[in-house]
Amino acid sequence: MRRRGRGAGGGGVGGRPPFVRAPAARLLEDRGTRTESPALAEDAQPTESEKEIYNQVNVVLKDAEGILEDLQSYRGAGHEIREAIQHPADEKLQEKAWGAVVPLVGKLKKFYEFSQRLEAALRGLLGALTSTPYSPTQHLEREQALAKQFAEILHFTLRFDELKMTNPAIQNDFSYYRRTLSRMRINNVPAEGENEVNNELANRMSLFYAEATPMLKTLSDATTKFVSENKNLPIENTTDCLSTMASVCRVMLETPEYRSRFTNEETVSFCLRVMVGVIILYDHVHPVGAFAKTSKIDMKGCIKVLKDQPPNSVEGLLNALRYTTKHLNDETTSKQIKSMLQ
Repeated sequence: MRRRGRGAGGGGVGGRPPFVRAPAARLLEDRGTRTESPALAEDAQPTESEKEIYNQVNVVLKDAEGILEDLQSYRGAGHEIREAIQHPADEKLQEKAWGAVVPLVGKLKKFYEFSQRLEAALRGLLGALTSTPYSPTQHLEREQALAKQFAEILHFTLRFDELKMTNPAIQNDFSYYRRTLSRMRINNVPAEGENEVNNELANRMSLFYAEATPMLKTLSDATTKFVSENKNLPIENTTDCLSTMASVCRVMLETPEYRSRFTNEETVSFCLRVMVGVIILYDHVHPVGAFAKTSKIDMKGCIKVLKDQPPNSVEGLLNALRYTTKHLNDETTSKQIKSMLQ
């Protein structure tokens, strides 16, 4: 495997520790798995042919940590909204609630717009990592820097959705904003902030935030659309890329020799999120999904790896498998796998 000098993006989102250090071809052989693929190397730097896509994606990833920080610090306007609803005749309280909600909706708009940028970045990476004449494993060997970015996007996505799921204020704020805006229109009251979020955008944002895991839904839809729009590309090019990445993560996590090399628990979290992310994308794209016996993903092994972690650290990831996959409840899913996820 070629090793490259550390690239500018080598530290990952928020200076997160490196993902994988050992060649995955060796990792997977050690476990008796036939798949051969490189690791998503920490020091992967783009080659000339990768640079255009890499630079486009890097611009998006540079903003990812700031988005997560904004979401983490999102407190909502629950108090102001309750006061306004309880005292509908008090104009000052109405103005106070509106004044609190408008800037928050500006943040929600920013998150939504970032999801669109992330979708475009993912589609660019999928195009590069699945194109002919190379096989998916050859792509992961040749384009390690792009494979690493793919993992970064999935890591961000799972983190974003974990934070969103535990923050009911987001939907409450946006619902209040839309109700108030509607009332202001009926009464012909000029609405500051309406230009920021017009009705069409508000409808799209409403659908986005109604999802339990909006970023994952965005990426799942983008992957499905990518496959349907590229009918000349064998679907295996996409599904094999995803299943190989899932195998790399699982082997890294379940093999003591490799797990012991992780110097930081955040690396474990990173591997877990990427593994769950590619499973969900695979399940949405593959005709029979990730849970069938013919699946190239060892779902029992992946679920066991999750269950072996401290429960409070993986509940969100297990919920993502339970509620955002497409084929879990199919008849082709074994009773054992279903019971493991109960």
